[in-house]
Amino acid sequence: MVAGMDPQTPGARSGAQLAARAHALLGPRHPVFAVATLTPDAVTVASRGADLHADYEIASVSKGITGLLYSDGLARGEIRDDATLGSLLPLGGTPAADVTLASVSTHRSGLPGLPRSAQPWRRTVALWRHGTNPYGETLAQLVEQARGVRVGRPRVRYSNFGFELLGHAVAGAAGMTYADLVRERLARPLGLRGMYVPATMDQLRPGALTGTTVGGRPRQPWTGEALGPAGGIRARIWDMARLAAGLLGGSAPGTAALDPVASLGMGTRIGAGWITTPVDGRTITWHNGGSGGFRSWFGLDRTAGTGAVILTATAASVDRPGFALLAEQSGPAKG
Repeated sequence: MVAGMDPQTPGARSGAQLAARAHALLGPRHPVFAVATLTPDAVTVASRGADLHADYEIASVSKGITGLLYSDGLARGEIRDDATLGSLLPLGGTPAADVTLASVSTHRSGLPGLPRSAQPWRRTVALWRHGTNPYGETLAQLVEQARGVRVGRPRVRYSNFGFELLGHAVAGAAGMTYADLVRERLARPLGLRGMYVPATMDQLRPGALTGTTVGGRPRQPWTGEALGPAGGIRARIWDMARLAAGLLGGSAPGTAALDPVASLGMGTRIGAGWITTPVDGRTITWHNGGSGGFRSWFGLDRTAGTGAVILTATAASVDRPGFALLAEQSGPAKG
């Protein structure tokens, strides 16, 4: 177990008890994990199997980051919610060019989860058999895929492809690459020194963990320039704790992304990438993530001012432990 205090985080404290509690919730399938909890009085972090400087793939929690950057771009006047992908990316007169940023941000753009040209089934088989990274495209390759994609009717459909395009469109409007946008608009202002977007394996930093299957088989890191906005960000637990603190305190850019604007059904709503779900009388804002060898969960109870983050280097869901850990910070709902 490793637990520590970061002097840049006000009210931070270490937590051997947190590590033990997280281990109890996660079970033996997760030998390498990091966890953070936030209350109005303290920020607590701990890890097992790796130190607090280890960086994890946060997988689809990256979509939440992209949602923040999208909302920040709106606030800066760099983009409009009714702007189209084709106004910001070289898509020509293709169907994808007419898709609006707002529709992508709420997963109702009509774009597929992945385009057929990406051969998703072949990639999935390669991942299962050999642990191969199923992504890795450049931005140019992503744009070429988008030029040939068919757009369906606007309905709720979770789309990695859509968020890849959204993030690069927002970055292009700001005159940056997506990796630079994450660094300049989010990481530097909030002091997230371990958050970055590797385009290739040789860009992985010291401390980058290798994820595994539940059975312990290693999986190739998921890197790729195109992937970044949908699932390619890596971060340390302290970065995620600081981000949670910034969102709860209102100092993080793009916090309007957390506010739900559309229904996902069954009482669940969505903002710009962020999901809002009623749980036991409380309203929880959250996102999870999963890659070949990692799982992540990031949740906030904005009313109680509490948060919880779990990062693990094993491909087994941490959703239930995440919701449970956040509930323990918030206490029983009033009324």
